[in-house]
Amino acid sequence: MPTTWPGFVSLNGPDNVGKTTQLRLLAQQHSGFQPLGAIHDHDPEPWERVAAGDYAAWWFETSTTVELTGMLLAGHAKRAAAREAGRTGLLDRGLPMLLAVAAATCAVKEELPVQQAIDTVAGIAAAYPSWPETAVLLVPALDAERSYTITSAREGRPWTGVYPAYQKTLHAVLLQQAEHGAYAAVVNCEDRSPDDVHAEIAALLDNPLPLMDGNPR
Repeated sequence: MPTTWPGFVSLNGPDNVGKTTQLRLLAQQHSGFQPLGAIHDHDPEPWERVAAGDYAAWWFETSTTVELTGMLLAGHAKRAAAREAGRTGLLDRGLPMLLAVAAATCAVKEELPVQQAIDTVAGIAAAYPSWPETAVLLVPALDAERSYTITSAREGRPWTGVYPAYQKTLHAVLLQQAEHGAYAAVVNCEDRSPDDVHAEIAALLDNPLPLMDGNPR
């Protein structure tokens, strides 16, 4: 681990790509990391409130893009505040991923083109604070359709309702973000073992990577 390290390192990617495993391995490898988990861990009240009803209906039907984006970024701010001095916060989904989630939801809910949804969310996020982080994206494949096919198969049961459309859009948003430089590094996990993926992530983090500052688009 470099002697000088950013305040935050995040692992990002769609469901079932292996983020939890890789976060655990990184925390075990470097004592300087402080695992901070997901935003829900640091701001549970609003998420418990909406989950008490029909969570899917709230997420994809009744919530506004402003409301959802605001909840995601408020949780991100509380999580950032939990970092201990002198340690690097290890994030399960950093700022770019939170914006991707909000953008994919916006695109599906409001039937917008992906880029318009990304721009909409970026405009909302500009009003919120952000912190420099080294954001690494894990992808099941470098093609959005194949990426979705791999992760949906790993779920073990069919995704239903609007969720397949949301997941397909999320994969497209993540790859579009990557093309526009929202991530310091992209790790292709296709046909690779967790140990192999971890070795690449560890090698990346042992070398200086660019900080992602502000609200990436």
